[in-house]
Amino acid sequence: MPEVTAPYTPGTPCWVELTAPDQQAALDFYRDLFGWQGEIGPSDYGGYSVCTLKGQPVAGVMAAQPMGDQPAPPTVWTTYLTSADADATHAAVTEHGGSIVFGPPMDVMELGRMFVASDPAGAVFGVWEPKEFAGAGIVNENSALIWNELATRNPDSARSFYPAALGIDIESMEGFEDYFALNVRGRTVGGMRPLGPETPEEIPDHWLTYFSVDDADSTVDALVRAGGSVIEPPFDMPAGRMAVVRDPQGAVFALIKPSPM
Repeated sequence: MPEVTAPYTPGTPCWVELTAPDQQAALDFYRDLFGWQGEIGPSDYGGYSVCTLKGQPVAGVMAAQPMGDQPAPPTVWTTYLTSADADATHAAVTEHGGSIVFGPPMDVMELGRMFVASDPAGAVFGVWEPKEFAGAGIVNENSALIWNELATRNPDSARSFYPAALGIDIESMEGFEDYFALNVRGRTVGGMRPLGPETPEEIPDHWLTYFSVDDADSTVDALVRAGGSVIEPPFDMPAGRMAVVRDPQGAVFALIKPSPM
């Protein structure tokens, strides 16, 4: 069901978050593209914006601001994985070869606890321990999150790290050649795609966010008119018709018109 009514199982992607230099411009762009509602939040929350669709939270948008003597974070979409205990997951990530990008775990008011890490190959992800806020309230419908995909040059490393650190099993996906399912307690929650030697060196291992649309071609056209750009034009695949795009500030994401189940 598109509306999320049960807690996310630990290991499941539960939230996606955009960091952008111009927060208001990002809110305007995704409002026009997906129909999201959102505004810059109160200063107590660092201005964080929770974007909604049909009154339900679907994604976060925050300003890319330097912290201390650190440079501003990159303009990216970050996938957050659910944890039952952020401190224990933090320890497991470091024990199994991952690195901490932003941490240790910190409280976000009474909403939950979080940190940001990278796997041994450098793919960055967030970890969210829910309290009052579970994550996305709508998924798997038009203009909402539908898929999270790990793209990596190091699938063997991923197969070792994610089960041990986050409880995510990586298995072959039936009907797909050279593509793998991310499974949590027997349920598929995402995918893994190996990056081949043809992938430019400047593209690092990464998590890619997919949003569902009712027409990939027309959505790409609207994105370009709004100042975005196309990395991979719409193409057909077994799961549907998809494209990989970049928003006007440079954040990369995917669009997919899913095939009927």
